[in-house]
Amino acid sequence: MSLIPLRPLLDHAAANGYGICALNVNNMEQIQSIMEAARATKSPVIIQASRGARKYTNDLFLKHLMLAAAELYPEIPIVMHQDHGNSPETCISAVRMGFTSVMMDGSLEEDAKTPAHYEYNVAVTREVVNIAHRFGVSVEGELGCLGSLESGMGEAEDGHGAEGKLSLDQLLTDPEQAVDFVKRTGIDALAVAIGTSHGAYKFTKKPTGKVLAMEQIEKIHQKIPGCHLVMHGSSSVPTELINDINKYGGKIKETYGVPVEEIQRGIKAGVRKINVDTDNRLAITASIRKSLWDKPEEFDPRYYLTPSRAAMQKICEERMRQFGQAGQAPKIPLVTLEQMAKDYASGKFGENAKPDNAGAPFKGKGAPGHSAMAH
Repeated sequence: MSLIPLRPLLDHAAANGYGICALNVNNMEQIQSIMEAARATKSPVIIQASRGARKYTNDLFLKHLMLAAAELYPEIPIVMHQDHGNSPETCISAVRMGFTSVMMDGSLEEDAKTPAHYEYNVAVTREVVNIAHRFGVSVEGELGCLGSLESGMGEAEDGHGAEGKLSLDQLLTDPEQAVDFVKRTGIDALAVAIGTSHGAYKFTKKPTGKVLAMEQIEKIHQKIPGCHLVMHGSSSVPTELINDINKYGGKIKETYGVPVEEIQRGIKAGVRKINVDTDNRLAITASIRKSLWDKPEEFDPRYYLTPSRAAMQKICEERMRQFGQAGQAPKIPLVTLEQMAKDYASGKFGENAKPDNAGAPFKGKGAPGHSAMAH
């Protein structure tokens, strides 16, 4: 099956009551791990790349790795997603590079550090929808800033995240504002702020409702039941992986992630896309540390990368089964970008999802073949 847009996959997940883990990649081994897990569980996949990943891998390498995945695993529906685009230029460069879905994170200004005003968020997100939907590419937006309800601080990961102290209304997505945001932007999915954050250090103890506001998701879903919700920073940070890393020379402090049962609760309340990255990084690191500890004289990367690939695959399979996407791959409708563009233009996904000014060219800084890294 070819690369597909995000929207049809999330629509199918909503109709059948499951969620899909969105898995970040930086290299070939991570893509291989995800695709092997998808084949083993017959799962559709969302493979996403941050701006940092695009810079590390290079857009063309990443594009052709994804095309290879689509060719080698033809039975698996694959969404290629830009994670946390900091500007319309970044998102449009992703569209030009073959991504089938983009996230415009207008919760922060273009510096990816400063919390943005609401009207700015609406404006830049709508600009991306206007352009991306013309090409059949799905768009995820974000309302509220990722950060800790324990400390009140923003978080930064991979060069993206709010800096400094945040107010409660910044840390929690307002349900009423979410209604307005979805209506005015025409997005396909909404990332919400509920106290989760990127990286391993999410909570200092097992999270309760005071620091992980799952009720907020339920309130938002009640207001906009037709909008697909997204949970960012939703790795579960398994204790056994932390212990293995530290056993073999690491120094990871005690930390807690988002419990799987809380994510499953979110899926019942409209969450369709769940971002998972840290769990995979921990699995890879634990495996590599063990391999080099057991055989310190070894220097062939294949010696330690092969088991690390299997370790990440194991985590991916677990999440695919836990989130309910296992077994769904053969049931996903094949929708091309060309068909999606027609569907958006016809109003199939609502009048607000129709792109405006369909004939107007994009005049941003991106250009064909250019990386988004300048932005």
